[in-house]
Amino acid sequence: MTDTTAPVLELRGLRKSFGDQEVLRGIDLAVHRHEVICVIGASGSGKSTLLKTVNLLEGIDDGQVLLQGEDISDPRVDVDATRARIGVVFQQFNLFPHMSVLDNVTLASRKVHRASRPEAEAIARRLLDRIGLGEFAGAFPDRLSGGQQQRVAIVRAVASDPELLLLDEVTSALDPQLVGEVLDLVTELKQQGSTILMTTHEMHFARNVADRIVFLHRGEVVEQGTPAAVLDTPQHPALQAFLARVHA
Repeated sequence: MTDTTAPVLELRGLRKSFGDQEVLRGIDLAVHRHEVICVIGASGSGKSTLLKTVNLLEGIDDGQVLLQGEDISDPRVDVDATRARIGVVFQQFNLFPHMSVLDNVTLASRKVHRASRPEAEAIARRLLDRIGLGEFAGAFPDRLSGGQQQRVAIVRAVASDPELLLLDEVTSALDPQLVGEVLDLVTELKQQGSTILMTTHEMHFARNVADRIVFLHRGEVVEQGTPAAVLDTPQHPALQAFLARVHA
């Protein structure tokens, strides 16, 4: 039984090492319903690993991952059932090349959530129409630009109405002119009330969309707050140095 009063996601003392390298060093973080949190930090700070532990793609060494108050880091948890509650989009689009756009978007709804094909396709077509890709429903991914493929990947992640959406640097593999259309879709998802934890290197986007920005440095949350507080008046020397490099 999930606790509807709890944060959608809560990380308590999260630790993760690869060999002798401690990548996550006691992460405490809560993501509340309808909140958009942008995680920023230098390459190697642990951002992608953080999202992978939330989606149970990486095990943890210590701490807890709570989804709606349920400890999903418990080894006895049903991993597949838990992942079905979380939408994930990584840097690469990972669309199935042998399946149409429509089949890519409906696959999880039909196979995991047991929606009927007509029901799943109706939802998928409505979402594709909303992002201006309805005409490509029957097309294969190689007919789409990188920006279009990434938007389809995001639509696929939200088609099953997940409790939490994880976005890992979803614009990093795109040409600069395609970044805007993907970020516009994320902005729309925020306006619709999605709960999103995302990593990004787009500071302008983080400023405009995030409810809170979290700065990760060497596997630790060293500063967090509103976009204005974090980006305009950074307190931690590592954050000051990071922002200076980003804006250089």
